[in-house]
Amino acid sequence: MRIPDENLAEVFDRGFTVVEGFLDKETLSAAQDALWEVYPRPRDYFAKPRAYPQYAKSQFAGLRFFPYPSWALNRVAVYPDLIDAAERFLQTTEIDCYKVELWAKYAGAIDYDQHHHRDYENHTIVVPRADQLMPQMTCFILLSDVTELDGPTKAVPLAKTRDIPLGITQTEMGVFFEDEVAVTGPAGSILIYKTDVFHRGSNFKAPRRSRFVMPVDFKKRGWRWQGKLAWPDRTLNPGWKEAMVAMTPRQRDLFGWPPPGDPYWNAQTLSDVALRYPGIDLSPYGAATPAAKTPA
Repeated sequence: MRIPDENLAEVFDRGFTVVEGFLDKETLSAAQDALWEVYPRPRDYFAKPRAYPQYAKSQFAGLRFFPYPSWALNRVAVYPDLIDAAERFLQTTEIDCYKVELWAKYAGAIDYDQHHHRDYENHTIVVPRADQLMPQMTCFILLSDVTELDGPTKAVPLAKTRDIPLGITQTEMGVFFEDEVAVTGPAGSILIYKTDVFHRGSNFKAPRRSRFVMPVDFKKRGWRWQGKLAWPDRTLNPGWKEAMVAMTPRQRDLFGWPPPGDPYWNAQTLSDVALRYPGIDLSPYGAATPAAKTPA
């Protein structure tokens, strides 16, 4: 669904917003099925948690970075309504997708409680502007139902924290527990928030519960002090080539792919990119016909 303007406005006023029913049912169902190519199914994990000791190493042990083995997951990061929301939030079509993650949590694997913190420390090398210019749009797309029992993210409305200098990035445990709002919702919902908002991860309140989310972040192109992942470093990972082949030119552009009409494209680059990405349609970039697959 297209995110309403009032929800994007709420991000600036309150610091965050939640929209239910964001992903369509087909996209959500396919992405949920594809999760098990990356993570153990909850029933398998809880049947024998000792078989998956990696999830007990840290709160962040369930993080996996883009790309993923299945297009069903990769396409969530470039969902058309997500791109539309980022363009309207950042007030430009010149945007970068600078981070995509999957995050799985399993009840009992580890204590997931956190103190409240601001995310900007590993999203920018400086600090956000207090006048809300030059923001970054950070998102959590829920791929499972999240209730109060499922370790929801808990965010503090900006009205409660406006007097705290932006240079302070975290609080002592419990300071804002009475003011925090639990981000709950059915699978397919989206949380959008700003990097200066105090929030935290919380622990599960019942056994045999799990939570799966996809964090996706956007910024305006050219703001060099913002970012997180370097996409050229991810191109050797399984799923990258398939994702680039499946994407539209607009979707590829989010990762820094040269757009149609860019001086980068000539006969040589068209030919060699076609060799690197078998099956890709380079006609928007100047190729006469869709690229042929590499000969056997």
